Formats: sequence, C-alpha cells, structure tokens
Amino acid sequence: MENMQQPENGGAMEQDSTIDISAGPDDSSAQAEAGDPKKELEQLKAQVAEFKEKYLRQVAEFDNFRKRNAKERLELIQTAGKEVITSLLDVLDDCDRAQQQINKSSDINEVREGVTLVFSKLKNSLQAKGLKAMESKGQPFDPDLHEAVTEVPVPSDDMKGKVVDEVQKGYYLNEKIIRHAKVVVGK
Repeated sequence: MENMQQPENGGAMEQDSTIDISAGPDDSSAQAEAGDPKKELEQLKAQVAEFKEKYLRQVAEFDNFRKRNAKERLELIQTAGKEVITSLLDVLDDCDRAQQQINKSSDINEVREGVTLVFSKLKNSLQAKGLKAMESKGQPFDPDLHEAVTEVPVPSDDMKGKVVDEVQKGYYLNEKIIRHAKVVVGK
C-alpha cells in the first residue's frame, strides 16, 4: 500500500468540468424537468401507483390460480377411481348373473365354470389398470415386501428365512407396493 501513488490534489478525484455544447434547446428543457422536484414527485407517484396496480393484479391472478388448482385437485380426488369403478361394473353385472344362476342351477360344474369366468374377468380388469400380484412363496423374506405373521420350524435348512406360506397376497399397482404380503416364514 505504501507503493501506491496519491493524486496530486491531495487525494480528491478530479472531475471533468467540460460542458457539452452540442446539446440542443430540447435537452435543456429535459434537464429543467428533471430538476423540478414537483414533477419528479408526480412521476414517482404515478410509477408507484402503476407498480401497486400490477402487484395487486399479480396477487389476484395467483389467488385465482391457487383456488382453481385446489378445485381441480379436489375434483381429481373425487373422481380418481371413476375409471376403475367403471371397468368393474361389467364384473359386478357378471356377479349378479352368476348369483342368479347359482340359485337356479343344480349342476355344480356349471356354477364353478361361471364363477371361474367372473373371477378371471375381474383379474384381467384389474391387471389392465396396472395391478400385479406379488409372488412370495419360496422367496427370501424381505421386510420391505412382506409382513411376517408367524415363524414355523422347517425340516430343511434351505427354507430357513424364506416364505413358507402366504396368508394374504401382496399387490403392486404400477410397480409400487399397495399392499404387503402377509406371510409365514421358516425358521
């Protein structure tokens, strides 16, 4: 810092004192307006009013967006299952017909065949919507997928820590677990 040179006028910066003589008569009126504090105040008040109006419009627009978004979200939640329920109405109709046939028919094989058809139609409808059954039997116990109901002794060591039986099937919906499988684990 000692090597820095100070300006000759004692540290004060020199200002350029030249006047632009190329300025026309209109420039002097602009300087006069800029120098008039009342006009500046009026201009600033007008700008403040304009900004305030823009701000209020933006707040109102955002509030309307928020309300519209909340309404759409509520409608989506209320009708989210509509597509699935609509696809299951055919299965419900088949169940009604099967119940009527059970009451009328004495042939157990016909009843069994009808119920099997209704069941497979239900499974196909749910699979078309992304439902997939979890395969658990014989798999190693995984607490992220399975819920252990109990442990039972197994005769061989290769079944220890594996799922021996499935009490309740687990399901995925579009590759996301929606119900964990309730299983019996070998020990």
